[in-house]
Order: sequence, then structure tokens, then C-alpha cells
Amino acid sequence: LQLVESGGGLVQAGGSLRLACAASGVTLERYTIGWFRQPPGKDREAVSCISNTNTNAYYADSVKGRFTISGDDNERTVYLQMNSLQLEDTAVYYCNARHSIYHALDYWGNGTQVTVSL
Repeated sequence: LQLVESGGGLVQAGGSLRLACAASGVTLERYTIGWFRQPPGKDREAVSCISNTNTNAYYADSVKGRFTISGDDNERTVYLQMNSLQLEDTAVYYCNARHSIYHALDYWGNGTQVTVSL
């Protein structure tokens, strides 16, 4: 399984971006897909994740109401729609896929930079 993130960039505060995580190698139906981020000088933190059923989603308190995670099984892609971006959202965003049963099957993408400016 390989994961490739895209959609990052420079955006003004209040703007929007949509990140995509494209998977290749296997289908995602048995994986939980998560978005994590690592702000400059800080530890990596969980942002949002979605189960393989697409019915349960988790959001960090800091992004609730602003970010939406969704999946497209046919395209093997998971999206993170980010609205009302804030300076504090500046980070490298990583996609993660972890098998719902065999947790040792845990994969990461290389990340995409999101920079929010004034």
C-alpha cells in the first residue's frame, strides 16, 4: 500500500484547501484512514480519521466544524476539506492508513505542506 498526498499550498487565513490522499496497491475498505499534521517545531497530531464504512469520523477539537473528511472507494482516495483556515493550521499534513484488524499494517504518506498566511 502506498499513499500520496496532494492539495497542499499557500492560502490566506479564512480560505479553503482540499487535501487528497490517493492509495495504490490495495483497496481501502479494511483500513481506517487518518489525517495527521505536524506544525513547525511541534509533534505530529491527529486531525481527522474515517473508518472503512465511511460512517464514523473523528475530528480534533481544533478543526471541528471547519474540516470534513470523506472517502471515495472507487478512486481509492480520501479527502480532507479544510475551510476557514487559521494560522494555526500551518503544518505538514500526512495521510495514514491502518488496517482495522491487523494494526501492524500501518502506512504513511510523505506529507503535503499547508501554509496559512495573513
